[in-house]
Amino acid sequence: MKLVIIDYGAGNIKSIQFAFKRLGVDAVLSNNAEEIKAADKVIFPGVGEASSAMKMLKKSGLDTLIPNLKQPVLGICLGMQLMCLHSEEGNTEGLGIFQTKVKRFSNSVKVPQMGWNVIKDLKSDLFKGIKENEYMYLVHSFYAEHCNETIAATDYEINYASALQHENFYGVQFHPEKSGKEGEKILKNFLELNTNN
Repeated sequence: MKLVIIDYGAGNIKSIQFAFKRLGVDAVLSNNAEEIKAADKVIFPGVGEASSAMKMLKKSGLDTLIPNLKQPVLGICLGMQLMCLHSEEGNTEGLGIFQTKVKRFSNSVKVPQMGWNVIKDLKSDLFKGIKENEYMYLVHSFYAEHCNETIAATDYEINYASALQHENFYGVQFHPEKSGKEGEKILKNFLELNTNN
């Protein structure tokens, strides 16, 4: 299994790498187009601010590479948000993989949402063996609106999409690598996804 974590300077990549190591997979960090294309599975991480992360993707040509990948790709946190059409954060055009927009929580709730919250309405093999209302760890001020591609939902001020799927592209708003054994199970499920799903 060749697993590549896209390294473009926006992500807490080490904790993701350690999570896969616990599952017995050595993930390679790379921003090399050929190496990413040759991977069996790809992780698209992201921590930080949307517009500066998108600038880094454009600088390395990854903004055109990522939407054309054919193997399973998992976007985590900001990675998922960048795969959407547009983000209110820095008025950022996204990669357009998921047909939804990213909005900011209002000031009527504590922003960022930080800590444990439940995921529900689970669809997709990504959540095989995960129970409804399982707790996951989240840190975010922006959320993806519901769309036809929603595969998990979470309530915080409103009900929003905490996971998305379009063909071979998956995205999760929460941090599976920080979500204990259930989060680890989701990463394991990702590794086991059939490439033709």
